[in-house]
Formats: sequence, C-alpha cells, structure tokens
Amino acid sequence: MWEIYLVFVVLLLILTVLPKIPSSHWIFRVPDFGKIQITYITLIIFIFGFFINSKYIWYYQALLLTIFIYHGFTLIKYTKFYKIKRHQQTKNSSKKQHFISANVYQFNKDYNRFINLIKKYQPDVFLTMESNGDWEKALQILEKDYPYQHKVTLENTYGMHFYSKIEVADAKTHYFVADDIPSIEAHLKTKDGYEFVFFGVHPPPPSPTEEETSKERDGDLLSVAKRVKDYTKPVIVVGDFNNVAWSRSSVLFRKTSHLIDPRVGYAFVSTFHAKYKLLRFPIDLMFHSEDIFIEQLKTLENFGSDHLPVYCEFFIDHHNDEQEEHVEAADAEEIAEAEEIIEEGKKEEGERDVVVTED
Repeated sequence: MWEIYLVFVVLLLILTVLPKIPSSHWIFRVPDFGKIQITYITLIIFIFGFFINSKYIWYYQALLLTIFIYHGFTLIKYTKFYKIKRHQQTKNSSKKQHFISANVYQFNKDYNRFINLIKKYQPDVFLTMESNGDWEKALQILEKDYPYQHKVTLENTYGMHFYSKIEVADAKTHYFVADDIPSIEAHLKTKDGYEFVFFGVHPPPPSPTEEETSKERDGDLLSVAKRVKDYTKPVIVVGDFNNVAWSRSSVLFRKTSHLIDPRVGYAFVSTFHAKYKLLRFPIDLMFHSEDIFIEQLKTLENFGSDHLPVYCEFFIDHHNDEQEEHVEAADAEEIAEAEEIIEEGKKEEGERDVVVTED
C-alpha cells in the first residue's frame, strides 16, 4: 500500500508541475486537460493516506493537500460556488438566440441522429466541425430551414460547415497559420436589428497521435483573438478549441481578445470524450464580448460523435455595461508573447494528410 501511495503522489506531482514548464511540446500541454481528474484523484489518494502507517506519511499528505488546493483554486471558478452576477433580459435586449456547436467526428456515419438533434432543438445557428463531403451531403436536408450557409469541405478532419436562419451579411474563411486549418467568420443581423459576429474555430491539438506541439493551435487561436479585439459589433468565438479554459494559452486568448469566458461561475461543460464520463474534458469552448449575455450553456445528448454538442442561448444588450468588470486586457508583455506565438504557429510544419482515413 505504501508503495502504491508513493507512486500516485509522485505521478500527481509530475502532472501538476509539467504544465508550468513553458514548452509547447504535447508532454507539457496535455496534463492541463486532465486537471479535473487530477484533482479528484488527489483527493482520493489523500483520503487513502490516512489508512497508511508510516512516520513520513504527513509530509506526503501535506504535499497532496497543497496539490489539491492548487488545482481547486483554479477549478472552483468554473462552478456555481464561484458567485457572479446573473443578468436578466430587458426590453432593451435583443430576442433570445440559440446555437449549437458540434464536432461531428468525420467517421461518424449516423447522420440522422445529428439531423434529428437539430430538428429537436431548432437552433438559429449551428456549426459543425470535422464535417467532410459526406456530412455536407447528409446535411442538405436542413438547408431549406437554414438558407444561409458557409461551407469549408475538407477530408482531413478539419472541415467546417456553418448554417443559419439569421441573415448573414458576410461570411469568409480564414487560414491563419496553415492552409488546411480553417476558421469561419460570419457577420449576422437578426430580425430585430441586432448585429453580431460569429467565429467558428477548430485548431489541431497537441498530442502523441496528432501534432507534436501546441504551436499551430495557439497561433491559430491567438490570430482569431487579435482579429476580433477591435470589433465594435458583439462577438462570439466558439468551437473545438482542443484546449481548456484554464490553460496559459486560453487565458492569453481571453486577454488578447477582450472576451469573456461564460463558464466562470457556471460549469465546466465538459464535452470530450462523449463515451467516457469520468475521462471527459471541457475542450469545446466559447468566449463572448461584454454585450452578449448567456442564458444557457450546456451539453446535449450524444449523437454518435466522440464530442458532445454544445448548446447556447444568449441575448444582446448594448445598454447593460455590468459585464465590463469581467473583461481583462493583455499587458504589453502578454501582447508581445501573443505576437511571438502567432509567428511560431505560422512557421510550424503540420503533419496532416490531405485525406484522413479512420484507423
């Protein structure tokens, strides 16, 4: 028992320290994804430690308690225990709008389950990621209800499709760091006269099976942050970030973009992996500007993908400035860091095939 206890203590310490090392290699970035699981395991091993008889046990127990407090201090911000003010819709607000963001998993052939999900929730806008030519054909049945579309059909698991009932004044595709990693920018105007910008993103993850480093992911996300920073219209950035909200690069994204993380004071909204609840990470993220107010943010039922879809209900209110206090701006050092990361992302050579087949 003592030996097992020691192995876990050392492993938990390593997984806690690795993300603090300023390296873009996946070994140092991946442990950030498991912060929730690391925190729970730390608590379990800490309780387990009370049943071990050793004269050194209290040194290790103190270390575990420190690790637990360290992770807990970050994670509590993404729970309802962290109190923030809720905002009510008023006569000055727009009507409520809804969207669904879903990584459909390119090799998921159960198209009807997703189509039925869209028909069930009737979002005003929905975004698909990993959608290829087969998915595009399958989703044609929805085009009558969603007359505004912007399609980026790729077979490399980075295809994206955007569908809207709301009028789209302009839509474009960006390739910020590589010519096979698209982002979609759409300018929308609601029937009650409110305009906003919808950005869909899906950068590649740092992992042993995909990209060796986080350079392209971070460069792509910070390019989006830099672009939306000076927009006067309300902005929503949503998608499979392949990142967690508390990572260094996500914090830098939030500060660079001047956007707000709606998970703070609300919930983790974990999405991946859809099949394994205990090993689920919140990597499908959303950020918004201060005049967008979130009513609901939640995951929906699994439709056969490895990601759960994200559902959001929001309204726009230009007369309410109470969210200004949640906006953090990057300082000069952080701005310089963001620029450096963007340039590194552009220089990085990704290792993606033009057409990807399922293993």
